[in-house]
Amino acid sequence: MTPDIVIAQTTVDDAERARLLAHGAVEEGLAACAHVDAPLTAVYRWKGSVETGTEWRISYKTARDRLPALAEWVARTHPYEVPEWIVLPVVGGSAAYLGWVERESRQP
Repeated sequence: MTPDIVIAQTTVDDAERARLLAHGAVEEGLAACAHVDAPLTAVYRWKGSVETGTEWRISYKTARDRLPALAEWVARTHPYEVPEWIVLPVVGGSAAYLGWVERESRQP
């Protein structure tokens, strides 16, 4: 049976905050790993104005049943008023890797 794995994503406006959000979730056992992407240009509407900024995307690999705890941790730790929180299903992959993600998502 294939583990039920997802990729959850958020963004933040500072490289060090991105590193801390990535490291903290893995250290807390909420995700097996997290990737921090290079700076991105974000264009978005916020409070009636179109804004442009630089952000770093954090992608968490985790078991689906760990999402509530991970989402709560990110919401509590994230500096934004309304942080991005998007969850993408993983529809396939290496059984060994997906099994590793499932096991490591449960580490204390």
